[in-house]
Amino acid sequence: MATWTLDTVHSEVTFKVKHLVISSVTGKFKSFEGTVESDKEDFTDARINFSADVDSIDTGNEQRDGHLKSPDFFDAASHSKITFVSTAVTKKGSDYLIQGDLTLRGTTKPVELHAEFGGIQKDFYANTVAGFELSGKINRKDFGLHWSAVTETGGIVVSDEVRLAVNAELIKKA
Repeated sequence: MATWTLDTVHSEVTFKVKHLVISSVTGKFKSFEGTVESDKEDFTDARINFSADVDSIDTGNEQRDGHLKSPDFFDAASHSKITFVSTAVTKKGSDYLIQGDLTLRGTTKPVELHAEFGGIQKDFYANTVAGFELSGKINRKDFGLHWSAVTETGGIVVSDEVRLAVNAELIKKA
């Protein structure tokens, strides 16, 4: 069994959500960790475990970050982690479809992520490294993030759809 760990220095976990329906706000989680266990070289039997610290959310605006950590959204005081555990990994050409259970704010729902495989190489320290770019979409309200507001002209302040993007570099444990 090979175990791969997420290299947090060379990885990022980001999201985008429409603001006022006309533009997107991008955010990221600065503290996260993950492992992939696989017996197969092609990762088709992979078991993926991932978590992110809600308190590490960063949208570039301290006031907005505070609101996102509040009970209106993630409720970080009661639900400090976002987790993902894979249930199936299917190879699609050179890429993958990853199915799993995402838990936000104490609610667990199945999600699908598309993973573009970047390849495997040796790094400067002779470690075996694999790269993936993952993407997916969720509806925030499915996970209990129901806060909403409408502008004076009837515009929605925050979209329900959240686009996820993860650039993952994994290091194979010796």
